[in-house]
Amino acid sequence: MKKILAGLSGGVDSAAAVITLRDEGCAVDGATMVLHPFAAREAEDARRTAQALGVGFYQFDWQAEFRRDVIAPFEAAYQQGLTPNPCIFCNKAIKFGRFLDTALSLGYDSIATGHYARVTKEYGRWLVYTARDEAKDQTYMLYQLTQEQLARIILPMGEMTKADARALTAREGLSVSSKHDSQDICFIPDGDYLAFLQADGVSLHPGHFIAPDGMDLGAHKGMEAYTIGQRRGLEVAYGSRIYVVDKEPGGNVRLGPDEALYRRHVAVEQVNFIPFDTLDAPRRAQAKIRYSQQAAPCTLRPRDGGVVVIFDAPQRAVTPGQSAVFYDGSLLLGGGIIRAAW
Repeated sequence: MKKILAGLSGGVDSAAAVITLRDEGCAVDGATMVLHPFAAREAEDARRTAQALGVGFYQFDWQAEFRRDVIAPFEAAYQQGLTPNPCIFCNKAIKFGRFLDTALSLGYDSIATGHYARVTKEYGRWLVYTARDEAKDQTYMLYQLTQEQLARIILPMGEMTKADARALTAREGLSVSSKHDSQDICFIPDGDYLAFLQADGVSLHPGHFIAPDGMDLGAHKGMEAYTIGQRRGLEVAYGSRIYVVDKEPGGNVRLGPDEALYRRHVAVEQVNFIPFDTLDAPRRAQAKIRYSQQAAPCTLRPRDGGVVVIFDAPQRAVTPGQSAVFYDGSLLLGGGIIRAAW
């Protein structure tokens, strides 16, 4: 019988994943990861879920590792003028990195999570497909998974809908069945990332707002406070709607009209592919430049250190530091970190 350690986040999806595996006859236990000072409630919900389902339970305190592998790169990226996605860091280093290593060291065969995606093996290669519930699909967050990791990962939610998950957990009488999904960065529950950076000792980079014609529009409150496409909170007197269109290395923030936000070419680095190891020739695909976006038709072209994504139609507010993720229909091809766009 396969032994599985399932990540329990304290929410409905991970609980439904455990129920599914248990009902299939797997030997499953649960584990929660305490990653930051705000995790106490989620950890308690996870413990109660495991107790109610009659499965074993571990609690791992990995706050130091989370600070090193997630918070530190998050802060460093902002100071480089980027807009990072910390969930990408966390999935690579913690949820499918340290968690998998720990599970294997404890004698488990695989790990499971409540992510909405499908993992299959075809022609000797592990592949990832989008979830049946397209509205909940989380493949955008999973592009960094390796073949070695995919061989040990089970994602029961891939064939289920959110409604299925709620019904399954309600059947078991779990209070998490009606729990709302979290929308915030987990370690910044109030969503004020700028206040978090400052409270954590990050010094903001000073600079000036620069108008489309090159005019200096005055000092801003710190380069880290702005992201590509932002309009609100600029506090700039201008005769028309104006947006952040670029952040310059010296700290200046360049502003412009909406039409200045569109780019066709996107340079992507730190690329990982799943169906193959490297991209050796141009390939037609679809790509997302943010989690909530529909994938848009494009061509992937290999280049030293990564790929260039050439979209058929210009994309709005391409943001360095975010991830560009590639698809072939429902098949996840891979992705990487956006470094530049033109």
